[in-house]
Amino acid sequence: MNWTIMELNKIKKDFSTWESSVTHRVLVCAGTGCLVNGSMKVYEEFLRTAKDSGLPVIVELKGEEKGVWVSKSGCQGFCQIGPLVTIMPENILYTKVKPEDVRDIVETTIKKGEILHRLLYIEPNMQKLCKGTEDIPFYQKQCRFVLKKCGAIDPEDIREYISHDGYSGAAKACLEMTPEEICISIYESGLRGRGGGGFPTGRKWDNARRQESDKKYVICNGDEGDPGAFMDMGVMEGNPHSIIEGMIIASRAIGADEGYVYVRAEYPLAVKRMRKAIDDAYKLGILGSKIFGSDHTFNLQVMEGAGAFVCGEETALIASIEGKRGMPSPKPPYPAQSGLWGKPTIINNVETLSTVPLIITEGVERFRKMGTHNSPGTKTFAITGHVLNTGLIEMPLGVTLREIVYGVAGGITGDDGSVMSNGFKAAQIGGPSGGCLTLDHFDLPIDFDSLKKVGAMVGSGGLVIMNKNTCMVSVARFFMQFTQSESCGKCVPCREGTKQMLGLLDDIIEGRAKEETLETLEDLAMAVQKGSLCGLGKTAPNPVLSTLQYFREEYEAHVRHKYCPTGKCRALTKFTIDQELCKGCTLCANKCPVSAITGEKKKPHNINPFLCIKCGVCAETCKFKAIKGDRP
Repeated sequence: MNWTIMELNKIKKDFSTWESSVTHRVLVCAGTGCLVNGSMKVYEEFLRTAKDSGLPVIVELKGEEKGVWVSKSGCQGFCQIGPLVTIMPENILYTKVKPEDVRDIVETTIKKGEILHRLLYIEPNMQKLCKGTEDIPFYQKQCRFVLKKCGAIDPEDIREYISHDGYSGAAKACLEMTPEEICISIYESGLRGRGGGGFPTGRKWDNARRQESDKKYVICNGDEGDPGAFMDMGVMEGNPHSIIEGMIIASRAIGADEGYVYVRAEYPLAVKRMRKAIDDAYKLGILGSKIFGSDHTFNLQVMEGAGAFVCGEETALIASIEGKRGMPSPKPPYPAQSGLWGKPTIINNVETLSTVPLIITEGVERFRKMGTHNSPGTKTFAITGHVLNTGLIEMPLGVTLREIVYGVAGGITGDDGSVMSNGFKAAQIGGPSGGCLTLDHFDLPIDFDSLKKVGAMVGSGGLVIMNKNTCMVSVARFFMQFTQSESCGKCVPCREGTKQMLGLLDDIIEGRAKEETLETLEDLAMAVQKGSLCGLGKTAPNPVLSTLQYFREEYEAHVRHKYCPTGKCRALTKFTIDQELCKGCTLCANKCPVSAITGEKKKPHNINPFLCIKCGVCAETCKFKAIKGDRP
């Protein structure tokens, strides 16, 4: 047995022994969402308070010490109720924890073994107190496969990753499997790329393996740019070693000796943790020459992207690494044939690479038991919008939108946050490149093939849920504005076409559109889709085309009748004052920037429609809800 394998086994055994001697473990969520809400102050307060209370505090597990182990974790998923603190071995999950709550937790839970009910999650639909993740529907309904260790281990401790069988898949790939066998295993698993199009990962790898070259590369695409998407960020922050292990296996499969983790610069914590994980892997001999005593060499480094959405496209990403402006190139040749510096290169996203070690260690059949026949496995989603529960989730492919919205997300909410019955209107899946799902698709399986048939795509996993008060024209405009500003400008259809589409959408929501505007918008969208060079331009019209298909009457109301059915487009709104509700307080008149409101004190006021600029300040100011935004 090679010394590196012996060392891995020793680390695993020692860590498990040390862990069993710990009396309690406090896991403070240190994902970006909880950090923003002050979880580091909570962590520091735990260290200070536990020590002041006379408890032996363990910050770094180094031996068989009795005491309270206080550590940080990656994202625990339920972002909206953070900062989250998990107490082990009782598996108690405390929510919205503040530094001032820490002393109570130490004195009540850690010292006395009692539960602080005021910090537990209350399940709104049943008004039930939930002790831990096993009681909370948000977690119960999920299938956490890739995210299993995220939030459960310290992402900056390589020894803890190893103690959970970490790097055993890489060791198996380097010592027991041939490159061809690895490619066959990944192909037979049915793993498809989790970054967008769902191309079979094993086929991509085998194509690169067959290329004859003195140099090959593996790239991890961590340039997650979709609005509201944070799946890859969660894995990079919560389990960076799983990505490194996936890249080692990929490099062995295709014969690469060098790799890059391309991370957007807007993810500083992900960059920091990835770099530390790589450094720690080098120190243990897991990266570098003769990995695990094999003949395989693999060197890895992190490169920060400048935040261009187009660099999520693989040829633009390659150009960026080469020091050029991030702009796409025509295909073929594909990167597997001629990629980074003209050498065979495979590019997979974070989630895809994190799935690979689990397939190697747990087996192909285990992976195929989840999901559907053509889309096996699980998919992470960042669920946001008008739902009760938002955060990072993982579900088997083939799950329905209904199961996600009502099983995990807790139902639809109104603009005020209250739960709405039958309030669902649409879901935007796949970000700016994706499409719109409606009530007709509520029971449609969410997998690569089913979504493609209805003009949508899984994409990277962004899932925005919208209630009945959402203007779908404005939603389409939001995504079009994003893709237009992110266009690299290399090809005319994308550069000029998205600009013209945005202008037409502005005309629609501002009341300038004519009868032929919709036909022009649709024709232009089809032209951009067919004529653009890369995936950004080809998919940019998707939100427009899908909303036109499923909510055409809403577009027609804006164009023909000059009103927004949801009342959200202010340029098409007529503000009036309810004479019975108005108390004549004059607050609205004082706030109006154009003096369009007149009336005597303590008597009902009026709005001059010719002076009103429809800014909505009056409606926001009125304490008596007397000002309404009516349709003209």
